[in-house]
Amino acid sequence: MSSPSRQWYAVYTQARMEMWARSNLWERGFEVYLPQYRRERRHARKTDWVSAPLFPRYLFVAADPKAGQRRSINSAPGVISMVSFGERPATVSDALIQDIMAREDEHGHVQLVDPNTLSPGDQVRLHSGAMADHIGLYERRGDGERVVILLNLLGREVRVKVPSDSIARVL
Repeated sequence: MSSPSRQWYAVYTQARMEMWARSNLWERGFEVYLPQYRRERRHARKTDWVSAPLFPRYLFVAADPKAGQRRSINSAPGVISMVSFGERPATVSDALIQDIMAREDEHGHVQLVDPNTLSPGDQVRLHSGAMADHIGLYERRGDGERVVILLNLLGREVRVKVPSDSIARVL
């Protein structure tokens, strides 16, 4: 954060308009953070990897709480409103923002799980690919950037190799 008087706030955006809202807030002079991750997208027999918001419909804005900038944030195109509890905007700790930023790779994508921190038997969820949203058990590291997980498919446990950036730990 550039100024100690600034505080991070969560902002709720229109559906699939996070990038547009980010640009509009940035043009208004706000420091904006939109954490993203890489996910697999399939369409018409074609598979590619795209950036997707880590928190769909949400982004973070740093603003001075005493400067009365709430109206400027809420009126930005693409923004629905700042997340609030009653009349008070919800703040997000600088430490949390820094923790998320620290997980970014060289392309600015947040790494959801570090395979080195997983132990055999840990529950993981696939967040991309044909088996997105399936929950399985981490078994071991595979070759290169892949991991082996056990999925329960049709009543049988099946070993599947998937990219390590396509899983997230289930808490």
